[in-house]
Amino acid sequence: MFTPIHTSLGALLLYQSSSALLLHNGAVFGISSLLSGVMLNPSRDNVPIIAGLLSSVIPVYLFAPTLIPSYPAAPNTVASLLSTTGAGFLLGWGTKSGRGCTSGHMLCGISRLSARSLIATAIFFTTALLTANFVSGIPPCPAGTPCYTPVYPSTSDLAFMVGTTVITFVTNSFVIPRVMDRSERSRTIFSYLTGLQFGVGLFISGMADPAKVLRFFAFLSDPARFDPSLALVILFGIVPSLITYLCVKPGQDKQDRNGKPVKPTLAESWKLPTATVAEIDWRFVLGAMVFGVVWGLRGVCPGPAVLRSVLQPVWGLAQMSGYMLGSSI
Repeated sequence: MFTPIHTSLGALLLYQSSSALLLHNGAVFGISSLLSGVMLNPSRDNVPIIAGLLSSVIPVYLFAPTLIPSYPAAPNTVASLLSTTGAGFLLGWGTKSGRGCTSGHMLCGISRLSARSLIATAIFFTTALLTANFVSGIPPCPAGTPCYTPVYPSTSDLAFMVGTTVITFVTNSFVIPRVMDRSERSRTIFSYLTGLQFGVGLFISGMADPAKVLRFFAFLSDPARFDPSLALVILFGIVPSLITYLCVKPGQDKQDRNGKPVKPTLAESWKLPTATVAEIDWRFVLGAMVFGVVWGLRGVCPGPAVLRSVLQPVWGLAQMSGYMLGSSI
């Protein structure tokens, strides 16, 4: 169902966490590279973020359990386990070969005016759109209600969502710059916080719900199944990130009032992708297409897959085993 308030507040959390990681730690919030890094090359740059993402299930479960999606049943046969592992393999290979997913390319890349990310997003979004409509099929909403019918949060859920958004804004904008110094310890702590914030944002926005993601693609074939919620992620997630990037211009030759180069709040330098459009090859294009196919079939990308793995361990074991194998090739 259309969730304008949920998704708007969740998108603001996605914006705040990803932009704060850029401004304070100088790094891009690309979950696919962070996740494969945790599995294949763990470090203080990736482990804390994924740990925060995993632990985001706890506050949602305790204070707003209705935000947790109703997932399809976990695999319980050999065939379903193999299918889930295969999907994980393709997800891992596709995001590694395409150098990113919805977070790194669509949320962070487009907002940094990366032509490479714009191309990748166009490829995997188009592929997912066609796959969802003409291959996998899009699930209807319960009781035959049109999916574009708006629904609004309960008072308790609204209080949780607004409170989380406000606390995140205050923490990232005022507390961190004043309390933490430029050190590895500070970056590690803040990395965990951004992972926690991003995970809660995925739950609130609806990006963690595979059925909701698939219903967003229904505008091409079945208006009754179309849920426009995720368009608000563009409005309240990508647009503010773009404005922040244009104002701060991280990684560029910009100086402060004292004539010194602008640095991240907690780091000595920026760690931004340097690849260009000229480096796009067949593997990049094919990887983006494969990721799009998996996204259109299952409605799952790496970030939501991490959250679902906590809630459905059997599914997570099969999915992440395949993902690790795909990411290593």
